[in-house]
Amino acid sequence: MKGLIFVVSGPSGSGKTTLLKKLLLDRSLSKVLVKSISLTTRPQRSNEHRGKDYSFITCKDFRSARKTKKILEWTRYLGYYYATPKGFVHKQLVQGKHVVLCLDLKGALTIKRSYPKNSVTIFVAPPSLRTLQQRIVKRCHKTKKEEITERLKLARKEMLGSCLYDHCLVNNNLAQAVKDLKKIIVQEISTRSEGAYDIHGA
Repeated sequence: MKGLIFVVSGPSGSGKTTLLKKLLLDRSLSKVLVKSISLTTRPQRSNEHRGKDYSFITCKDFRSARKTKKILEWTRYLGYYYATPKGFVHKQLVQGKHVVLCLDLKGALTIKRSYPKNSVTIFVAPPSLRTLQQRIVKRCHKTKKEEITERLKLARKEMLGSCLYDHCLVNNNLAQAVKDLKKIIVQEISTRSEGAYDIHGA
């Protein structure tokens, strides 16, 4: 396979999703970098678009995909399943494109074991645990207290696993974090990819 898999992780509230959206707007990367759309059994939110943010499926569909080995990895978060479709990722890699996955620690380690030579793991950390807590509370102000507590618990667990990643960047300033993430990706493509790509503006 010619392409690389970039796994971007970070606790809830780290800003990883916003970071990736900004990165993928970069025209110098758009020809060689694509984001895999995760499958999920959770309900669609009002600000989400089907097939762009997530592919929303039923629990029955998830079990079927898992049974027929159509997913690369999966996890359960706050009662819902999330998974990465195998077919899409493999197709992009064979074509020489690089795929970005937004996964938790469990998913990142699974990809690392499955693709040791073709994967790069990147952890997005908040400036501090206090900042992380403030972000989670602000974002989930309409959420039940129990769910916020669970999110904070899982976030701390994710932070403990940051040392297992190839790279770690702190998202204190979004614009700078986007530059840092792009720099990591461009360097990895240049040194680890079989193909040669002309990526300007790095």
